[in-house]
Amino acid sequence: MKIAVCIKEVPDTDRVRIDRKTNTLIRTGIPVIINPDDLIALEAALRIKDRTEDVHVTTVSMGPPQVKDSLLKTYLLGADRTVLLTDREFAGSDTFATSYTLASFLKDMRPDLILCGKQAIDGDTAQVGPGIAEHLSIPQVTYVKSISGFTGQSVTVERDMDCFSESIEVKLPCLLTISSRDIMPRYISIKRFIKKDEHSVETVDATGIKADAGFLGLDGSPTRVVKVFTPEQAQAGKIFEDPDQGINEVAEFLKRVKRY
Repeated sequence: MKIAVCIKEVPDTDRVRIDRKTNTLIRTGIPVIINPDDLIALEAALRIKDRTEDVHVTTVSMGPPQVKDSLLKTYLLGADRTVLLTDREFAGSDTFATSYTLASFLKDMRPDLILCGKQAIDGDTAQVGPGIAEHLSIPQVTYVKSISGFTGQSVTVERDMDCFSESIEVKLPCLLTISSRDIMPRYISIKRFIKKDEHSVETVDATGIKADAGFLGLDGSPTRVVKVFTPEQAQAGKIFEDPDQGINEVAEFLKRVKRY
């Protein structure tokens, strides 16, 4: 059984800089981490591996060469194979181009189960995971908080819908996005740390994924960030010393805006 976990390297800071020509993040010189939700997805995959025979876990990421360091960490945590999709052709990808690039690699890999974090902390779109599933034409379940059953034909999951939960059995192959905060990532393996120099992160360029170049990178991204700015925080208001007067003023205001 093959499980693929999609990993993204994200800035570990709120002091981001923007390239004013492309309106994309400038990542050079900024400390980075593995996206926290993706670590949760990896832990979910490793727990399946712990309790199921003959399960092979691959982590895959798209980014510049330095992302190898983050992928090496996933090996130390328990991944069997690590793959980096890296090429200048991928630069500037929006969520559509990113999901298409990852899906192009996964199409050849043919995993039984694909796990992604719910969303990345630098974009918060939650679009890449579902986008991969759509490109591959496979079922998807989002907001998964637990995986209770895994067989060669299907997987049973519990999905968090805020006000309620639902249990779903979905046929393989499929994609799940994991959102549980109850799944805590494990510590790195000391045995693997000792042998880390024996592990190499595989790299794949644009020619290695059999993709349509028209859908890659900035040129293949149908969305454009037209403007990036920090919104002004206006906090106009009134303070009433008399509670009764304040209540009456609020009631009259709600009547005027027709919300009462």
